[in-house]
Amino acid sequence: MPNVKLYNLEGKTTGELTLSDELFGVTPKPALIHEAYIAQLANGRQPLAHTKTRGDVSGGGKKPWKQKGTGRARHGSTRSPIWVGGGVTFGPRSDRDFTIKVNRKVRRAALRMILSDRVANDHFVALDALDMKEGKTRALGAALKKLPGFGRPLLMVIDPKNVQARRAAANIQGVTTIAPNSLNVRDLLSHEFVMIPKAEIELMQTLFVD
Repeated sequence: MPNVKLYNLEGKTTGELTLSDELFGVTPKPALIHEAYIAQLANGRQPLAHTKTRGDVSGGGKKPWKQKGTGRARHGSTRSPIWVGGGVTFGPRSDRDFTIKVNRKVRRAALRMILSDRVANDHFVALDALDMKEGKTRALGAALKKLPGFGRPLLMVIDPKNVQARRAAANIQGVTTIAPNSLNVRDLLSHEFVMIPKAEIELMQTLFVD
């Protein structure tokens, strides 16, 4: 089982914390992590661009000229894509579906692999507690300066009930807060360090271990 140092908000080590192999001792598989990451990006995509086909453009009901005898090419509508003011062929449509299905076990496995990688590379910071009397950014910023990972993209996993800590971290540059049950592959990969209080680590054990 992997062991990590346990820090307090003064930057001092208060002991060691033994992590579970099921959550923090998994061998990473880049292909599986990539699959979960691409799926999350695709499932969060919201297509906004929307062009009109010849059936969506108003007008064009009347045949421009008779079929024969004019010497010109035959046309049935002025809203054909080859006409100015006509519809668009193969243009972007807002009803396009980019959804990629990924099983829940695959998503959870990817999360465990990324967390294990952070632990193995000493980019995981465990706190004994994150108790703050006031939600002051200055106080939390001073504490983070004493801890590993400050100055790097840092993801702090904080319980939503800990309003003071979430409020204090909101204005610190490079720091992002997230609830334990909202942890996802994209946020983990976009932050170099992960900081989690001991209580949240225990909660994650029940959330992400099948």
